Order: sequence, then structure tokens, then C-alpha cells
Amino acid sequence: MSKDTPTYVEGHNLLAGKTVLLTAAAGAGIGFAAAKRSVEEGARAVVISDVHEGRLAQACDTLAAISDNCVVSAKRCDVTNEQEVCDLVEFAEMQTGGVDVLINNAGLGGSRRLVDMADDEWARVLDITLTGTMRMSRAMLRCMQPRERGVIINNASVLGWRAQEEQCHYAAAKAGVMALTRCSAIEAADYGIRINAVSPSIAMHEFLRKTSSPELLETLTSHEAFGRAAEVWEVANVMMFLASDYASYMTGEVVSVSSQRA
Repeated sequence: MSKDTPTYVEGHNLLAGKTVLLTAAAGAGIGFAAAKRSVEEGARAVVISDVHEGRLAQACDTLAAISDNCVVSAKRCDVTNEQEVCDLVEFAEMQTGGVDVLINNAGLGGSRRLVDMADDEWARVLDITLTGTMRMSRAMLRCMQPRERGVIINNASVLGWRAQEEQCHYAAAKAGVMALTRCSAIEAADYGIRINAVSPSIAMHEFLRKTSSPELLETLTSHEAFGRAAEVWEVANVMMFLASDYASYMTGEVVSVSSQRA
């Protein structure tokens, strides 16, 4: 078992010439890591969105400084708002000349036993995590289908498969994301569009540290074969593979990004 942080993997132009749109890409989580990897993998244009305008602007500036060859832009979007979703997709289409890759990263978690959970807490987690993914996919497919090309990558979770207490709402939402991925992929295949998902076990970032107790994080990481949580960029690396032409025959798949023992 090794708890050593792995060496960061440099880009290999997996997304050379492609354009990417990402949700929930501000801050230090998987979304920003995927946006950074998209730039490093040679994307010609990247559009990021988030509900936090201050962090979004900062993230945009950080990404723009990485490469002179990639045009980075940002627009605020709340994925629970259909009009904002449509506005984001329209903005991204104009900025990029046509989005090649959509990465649906927006999601909301929390910890609550089912008997103590209010309807609005349940509904909010599902609205952001599952229905938000549906809204973004629906709007993007309406643009991708006439072009008969494109890739959509959804962020699921191993909790869509595995049980954990106080996670009924989040697990149900992520299981829904998995089902959405599989069913929408069958429909999109008629148009040459691929839809897949990643399913991380635990990826460490600042927001997770703030919202989870040290005891819980220690318990979760102790279940991992490497004795550590994933780096967010390790999850993003798998997203880059799925977005690339190397995954040309994969659709409707949910790829586990995990070292968790069965």
C-alpha cells in the first residue's frame, strides 16, 4: 500500500483542436482539474461555468495564463435554472464555434439520515446533481445532433453502486446519473455522439475537507487499496481519455475511477 502522491501527468494533446464546456469548474475540485487538463491536452477553446462568480473569474484567469493557444471564457450558470442552462450553451456555442465536449460536473452532496431528511433537501440534491445533468445534456444534444458529432461526460460516483449511510439523496442522484448516461447514450448513438460517465470513489479537495469530518475522510480513504484518496486530476485524466478519440468505441459506459476494494 502506498500513500505517496503520484507524479502529475503532462499533457499529450489528447484534445488537440477540440472545444470543451464544463460545469462547476471554479474552485479546486474535479471540474477545475478537468478544465485545466483540457487546456493542457491541447483544446483550442474552453468554456467554464459555475454559480460562484468570484471563483469563476479567478479560475478563468488562471486557465488563460496556462496556454497562449487556448481561448478560455466563463459564464455563470445555475444548472437548476433552464433559462441559464440554455444561455450557457448558446454562449459556449458562440465562443467556440461549436462545442465538441461537454463535461457535466455540477453536483451537490451532504450528509443526512433518511428519517431526518426534509423534502426540500432531497429535492435540491437531485435537482442539481441529476436534473441539472439532464438539463445540460438536453440543451447540448440539441446543438450536437445536427452536427452528428460530440462527446458528453458525466460525473457519477461509486455511491451509485455502493451503500453508505447518510447518503440516500446523493446516492440516488448519482445512480440516476448512471442510468441517464446509459439511456441517453443509446439515443445519441444514432447521431454519432458518445456519452459516458466517470464514477470516482473519493477525490480529495478543499470543499470536501470543509464539508466532511476528518474521521469520515480517514474511514473512506482507509478503504482504498492505495491508502489515499484520488487527486482530482487523476479523475480528470480519465475524463480526458473519454473525451478523446482513443475512446471512440465507448458509449453508455460508467468507468470506475477507484482503488476501492470490492
